[in-house]
Amino acid sequence: MNPTARRSLKFSFKDGIFVSAMIGFTQDYFTPFLLLLGGTAKEVGILSSLPNFVSALVQLKSADSTEKVGSRKTIINIFVFLQAVMLVPMAVVAILKGVSPVVFILLVTLFTGFGAFAAPAWSSLMSDLVAEDKRGEYFGWRNKRLGFVIVGMSFVAGIILHSSEKKDIFCGFFMIFALAFVFRLISWNFLRQMEEPKLVHKKEDHFTLFRFLARIKESNFARFVLFVAMMNFSVNLASPYFAVFMLRDLHFGYLLYSLITVTATLVIYLTMSRWGRHADKFGNLKVLRMTAPIIATLPLCWVINRNPLFLLLVQVLSGFAWAGFNLCALNFIYDAVTPAKRTRCISYFNVLNGLALCLGALAGGFIVQKLPPLLGYNILTLFVVSSVLRATVSILLPLPLKEVRKVENVRSGELLLSMVGLKPLKGIEKKAIH
Repeated sequence: MNPTARRSLKFSFKDGIFVSAMIGFTQDYFTPFLLLLGGTAKEVGILSSLPNFVSALVQLKSADSTEKVGSRKTIINIFVFLQAVMLVPMAVVAILKGVSPVVFILLVTLFTGFGAFAAPAWSSLMSDLVAEDKRGEYFGWRNKRLGFVIVGMSFVAGIILHSSEKKDIFCGFFMIFALAFVFRLISWNFLRQMEEPKLVHKKEDHFTLFRFLARIKESNFARFVLFVAMMNFSVNLASPYFAVFMLRDLHFGYLLYSLITVTATLVIYLTMSRWGRHADKFGNLKVLRMTAPIIATLPLCWVINRNPLFLLLVQVLSGFAWAGFNLCALNFIYDAVTPAKRTRCISYFNVLNGLALCLGALAGGFIVQKLPPLLGYNILTLFVVSSVLRATVSILLPLPLKEVRKVENVRSGELLLSMVGLKPLKGIEKKAIH
């Protein structure tokens, strides 16, 4: 690795520490704050769907804007700063207390949209800085360490809310949104110090979303995007409503809610570097095919038992599976697409997945009240529907997909045993990342 790339990755890691702190203070607390403002289950669905829809729309222009400006770093710096600024009115809303849930939804939408606009450029830049045969290992190593920050700060935010619950819970939310703003500004400062490898765009590297979709029958990458998008649609039918179920129906306190929520996140980052080493050796697609069916079973576990101790075990399984799925979905893009086309392909990948997440949340919010109750809860019926759709997608859609680089063969059972440490496979030794 050349000195410039090494220096940029160090600044990127420092940026990651503070953006992870911001994520810990925000991502799991938007829905609880909306419920505090009087938001309904339908508005929770909108909170989950509208930001994803807007994010999808803005990313249609992200690649074009990056090419026009001629610098991924410039796009990143502008829109990360705008994202940080959006946390200020969120903190003000917490002070005002009686603000309409719609206002908060709009603020979250802008916050998410600005971050989404910068995402393809950031992913493209990072993929150029890391060697092709080290991406799984590097991003696993990076995400594991930053994940501890997310988990730790998410739990700190939960403690702040728990401490404020008896006095002024709105003051607690003001504190976490204000601190999130500070964290994002610090991360933005480190992003500004990164160097950008030169990237030359050619006319043949430009293609529209419709041309991309038109090749879905013959394009391995287009079929891969369809698989991930359909998986995300199936997941987001139920995903926004786990918080509603815990806080409104099961009457969990903020501290218990935080503990259950961060458990999955903690396991994601504990296992991600190990997933990365396995994916580098045996392929990203192998991991995706193994983890998707596990993800399909997760909502059913909430139907079986709702005891907090059992749900913590479910979250461990959830974190284990999602760590492999999320890491390998992104790394598959890096492997499958040339550097010049990477920003555009990441944009289109995010567009289609954003739309899938949006439609999933809207569909879930629309049908949840119309479904018959299961064990006394409509939401549990929705969880079953989501699980069936996840299983269908995870079994059928990966079948025609092909790995895009040379990897070693391994059976799914052997891969699983190696991942949990019962029968480690050769060549999966732990290495230091510098």
